[in-house]
Amino acid sequence: MTSQTKAAPVPTSVQFNLLTLAAAVTAAVAATTSAGLGWPVWAMFMGWVGFFTRGHSAKEALFSYLCLTIGIAFGVGAAACVGALMPFVGHYAFGIVVFAVALVVVSLRALAPINNIPAYFLGLITFFAAHVEPGVLALSELAAVSGLGSFAAWVAHQWQGRIKSRF
Repeated sequence: MTSQTKAAPVPTSVQFNLLTLAAAVTAAVAATTSAGLGWPVWAMFMGWVGFFTRGHSAKEALFSYLCLTIGIAFGVGAAACVGALMPFVGHYAFGIVVFAVALVVVSLRALAPINNIPAYFLGLITFFAAHVEPGVLALSELAAVSGLGSFAAWVAHQWQGRIKSRF
């Protein structure tokens, strides 16, 4: 069995350059905004990547962002659970909590429209990569900065759509 993918139409060099410029300008503005607010720029890009895990309409982007944010919340809860279990079961706490969180996240694949498993895991990764104490502050800051990234990716995608229709 072979797999064939349909090649995307090749843009003209002018269109290609404008599409690239639109993404670069949007990313630069989002990164500067994130840094200016004291937010981790890498976490903004987690939201950017999260945008591309599903469709690109505003509604689909919102659901992808919601899944990413829920993933961050799961990370907060998981870290708190590991901390609570460690005194009793030691390093086994990680296995217990990862099993429980994975069970929940993977089960959510049946709950459309919030069934974006990659976005949940991006949220979990975002929380654990931030190395912050679990809590409302961590959740709100990481949700805000990843929201900026998701919005920026949507803006870049919209801008690129306009470029494609004009050139």
